[in-house]
Amino acid sequence: MPSPMHPLRAVIFDFDGVVVDSEPLHYKAFMQVLAPFGLTHDYAVYTERYIGFDDRDAFRAVFQDAGRPLSPELFERLLQEKQAAFKRLVSQDLQAFPGVHRLVRDLHREGLPLAIASGAVRDEIVLMLHTLGLKEYFPVLVTADDVAHSKPDPESYTLAVKRLRDRGDLPTTSSGPPNGCLVIEDTPTGIEAAKAAGLFVVGVAHSFSQDDLGQADQVVPAVSDLSVDLLRSFIEKARDP
Repeated sequence: MPSPMHPLRAVIFDFDGVVVDSEPLHYKAFMQVLAPFGLTHDYAVYTERYIGFDDRDAFRAVFQDAGRPLSPELFERLLQEKQAAFKRLVSQDLQAFPGVHRLVRDLHREGLPLAIASGAVRDEIVLMLHTLGLKEYFPVLVTADDVAHSKPDPESYTLAVKRLRDRGDLPTTSSGPPNGCLVIEDTPTGIEAAKAAGLFVVGVAHSFSQDDLGQADQVVPAVSDLSVDLLRSFIEKARDP
């Protein structure tokens, strides 16, 4: 029998598609970089095929899907060009999803430690958090720079849990996944990663339909539908199904 869930102890946010509505900006940056190679796609293809990848795996997948070689030199150049294009776009148009500021501040006020586990690179995440005035609330950031494998591999979430434990925010009595640590995700790939790490997952239907997020433990239409009390109730229900 699985052990009962503890009360809510920490919340780990995915970033793109959960905290910020940045996927259209990532898409524009990718297309600007890929246009000279004739490898652009419409947004529907991007969301269906590439949205769950970090930059590295997205470029690899685009070139693989097109049957085109991707040398290490070109790969590194594309990564740098995409990051530069994205930073330009962020400075022009960046929006947090409705309800994000309220939820983050309410969780912080309740003393719940917060983390981010994202496939984006650290510089991009820090830039956006500063732009939105949210940097101070996330002492733990796990980014593409910190892991060898992107989602759906669970590495980013297992590392986020480890860093929360190292800070004393989660119990260290067990090396396994902690009860009461909740993840907020918006993609099937991200949900798969968090579940593989043994974590309780709430899906938000910002990028995919609620039906597409069925692997999550709970699904809501948007972050604006969440509250501290609701997240606690999800964990409580999981204690005694």
